[in-house]
Amino acid sequence: MFFVSIIFAGVEFIVVLRLKLVLMLIPFLLISDQLWAKEVKLMILGDSLSAAYGLKQEQGWVSLLQNAWDGENITIINAAVSGETTDGGLARLPRLLKQHQPTHMLIELGGNDGLRGYPINKMKANLKQMVEAAQSENVDVIIQQMQIPTNFGRRYTELFTNTFTDIAEEYQIPVIPFLLEEIALNDDLMQQDQIHPNAKAQPMITAFMDKQLRPLLNINE
Repeated sequence: MFFVSIIFAGVEFIVVLRLKLVLMLIPFLLISDQLWAKEVKLMILGDSLSAAYGLKQEQGWVSLLQNAWDGENITIINAAVSGETTDGGLARLPRLLKQHQPTHMLIELGGNDGLRGYPINKMKANLKQMVEAAQSENVDVIIQQMQIPTNFGRRYTELFTNTFTDIAEEYQIPVIPFLLEEIALNDDLMQQDQIHPNAKAQPMITAFMDKQLRPLLNINE
């Protein structure tokens, strides 16, 4: 019995020792996972709505979202240009992909095409080429629904609106709602031109985009 007790005591000691070692290693394992986690690089290919038109860059929703994601392994590349059309975005895209090598890309373009009455089939072709160019570089693409006034008639507006969901369905990519959906009709949240959101609206857009993008980028709540 004496030897049996010694054996059991020895086994218990080994189990306790191993448990302590595991507990000591957990913080190092967590740090290692964080260090080796793949960095998410989200490139926003957009227009003035993402380029902080009429505001300081740090006031815009893109900068605010980067701040909100502080501590996450995520970098936002703001490739938005005020006045940008799908023609311009498509022309710039190859250089941007090579320069920044994003893992994800949000296409927030088409609004200026629609406001200027550009042909819908041309806009759609440009957007499709952007998706294909990004996917050929193994970039996960997200497309943003855009909205325009009915200046060019109901038929044009309907074709414009359907373009984004059509592309999302064809390429099996996520489409997220228009970023000014709850803002555009509120004068207190718009600049004098009634096209661009003001500084007061930017935190609201940030919260909206955070909610939309977080699950698509696998960011924990």
